Amino acid sequence: MIQKYNFLFIILGILFVPIHGVFSQEIPKNYNQIKLTFAPLVKQAAPAVVNIYTKKKTYEKSPIFSDPFFRQFFGDSFLRPQKPVQNSLGSGVLVSKEGLVVTNNHVVEDSDEIIVILDDGREFSAKLVNADNQVDLALLQIDLHGKNLPALEFGDSDNINVGDLVMAIGNPFGVGQTVTSGIVSATARTKTGINDFDFFIQTDAAINPGNSGGALIDMDGKLIGINTAIFSRQGGGSIGISFAIPSNMVLTFVNAARKGEKIYKPWIGIAGQKLTAELAEKMNIEKPDGILISSIYPGGPADKAGIKINDIIVAVNNHPISDPASLRFRLALLSSGHKATIKILRAQKELSFDIMLTVAPENPVANEIKISGVNPLTGSIIANLSPALAEKISLEGEWYGVVISQISKGSIAYRVGFEPGDILLKINDTNIDKVDTVQEILKKDYEQWSFAIKRSGEIKTIVLN
Repeated sequence: MIQKYNFLFIILGILFVPIHGVFSQEIPKNYNQIKLTFAPLVKQAAPAVVNIYTKKKTYEKSPIFSDPFFRQFFGDSFLRPQKPVQNSLGSGVLVSKEGLVVTNNHVVEDSDEIIVILDDGREFSAKLVNADNQVDLALLQIDLHGKNLPALEFGDSDNINVGDLVMAIGNPFGVGQTVTSGIVSATARTKTGINDFDFFIQTDAAINPGNSGGALIDMDGKLIGINTAIFSRQGGGSIGISFAIPSNMVLTFVNAARKGEKIYKPWIGIAGQKLTAELAEKMNIEKPDGILISSIYPGGPADKAGIKINDIIVAVNNHPISDPASLRFRLALLSSGHKATIKILRAQKELSFDIMLTVAPENPVANEIKISGVNPLTGSIIANLSPALAEKISLEGEWYGVVISQISKGSIAYRVGFEPGDILLKINDTNIDKVDTVQEILKKDYEQWSFAIKRSGEIKTIVLN
C-alpha cells in the first residue's frame, strides 16, 4: 500500500513539475514545494489588465417640442439629457508602457466618455485612438503624465495547441478583476457569426459579460487573445464555450491603428466554398479540408498567377486553410504589395503559386444613391457593385451589378421585403447593369412591379401590384 502511494506522488510530481517550471527554474527540494499554482503568473499579468467603464448620454424630447408646429421651427435642437446616462462595462489590456489599451469595439462603441481603471485602483480618462467594427477591436490611449505602466507582451497565437492551459483575466459583471483558467478547446473556430473575419480561439475558461476586451494569456504570461464572446443559453452565463480574437490579429490591428489605419482585406479575386466530405469523395480527395474555387475575377491576382476554377486552396504561407473564413483571416494578417504563397490541389497534385496581394478594385465606382419618392425601393441605398464594395459588405464572389447596400428600418423597401445585400438583376423587363438604369426605371409609374433579385446565391422574384 505504501508503495502505491509513493507511486502516485511520483506521477503527480511528474505532472506538476513542468507546469511549475514555467514559474521557477529551481528544482523542488521536497514534496511540499511541489504544488500547482497560477499565482506567480497572475501576479505577472494582472497589472496589465484594466477595467473599462463607458458613459453614453441619451436624450429625450421636451414634450412641448414633440408638437409638429414647434418642430418645424426648432427641429431636434431642443433636446435634454435623460438621466441617468447609459453605462456599460468591459475590460482591456495594456499593450504598451506608454498607455495604449486594446479592447473590443463593442465595449466602447458610441461612448461619450471612457474611463480606464488600473489594477491598483487608479482611474484615467481614455481617448479613442482607432476602432474597427469588422474585427471588433478598439485602441485607447490614457495619459500617464510621463510614467510607465506594465504591459503584456504579445504571444504567437499560431503556436498554441488544443489542450494548452490558458488564463482569462477581466471584469465580469463589474465585480472587479477576476481570473479564471481553462484549456484551449479549438485554435481556429469559424462559422460563429461574431465578426467579419470570424476566426477565433475557443476556450472553456469561464468568461461572462464584462470580460469582453480582457486578456487570454498562455503559461508564459503572454497575450494570446482578446476575450470577445461566449456561447450561452438565453439569459445564461458561461457554459464553457468562449471565444477570443487571436493575438496575431490583435497585433495586426494595433500596428494599423497606431498609424490611423484599419485592417483591410487583402484581395486575390477568388470565390469558393468549403470542400465538403461529399465533394471530397467525388473528387477522390482523402481529407475534406480547403476551399473549392467556384469563380475567379478576370485579371485579378489569382487569375494572373495561374489559379483555375475547381482548384482547391489548402494552405497560405504553410498555414492550413479549411474554409473561406480561415482564408480571410490569413490574408488579413498580411500586407498589400507583398506576396503570399498559396498551395492548391489540382487533379490530386499539390501546386504552389506566389500571389501578389492587392486591395480589391473599385471598378465601377459605387455611385451610391438613396432612393426617395414613392416606389418599392424607397428608403434603400443602392450602388454599383465592384470587388471593393463586395468586400466591404461581405458579398462573397459577387463582383457585378447593382446591390442594395442599406435599408432604413420601417421604409417602403423594408416593408416590401428587400434586404441589404440583395443584387438587382431585373426590374420588370429591364436588365439592371448600373445605378443609372434603376433611377430611370423608378421615374416611371407602373401598375405592377416585378423585381428579380439574387440573395445568398439564389434567384428570387418580388411582385407588387
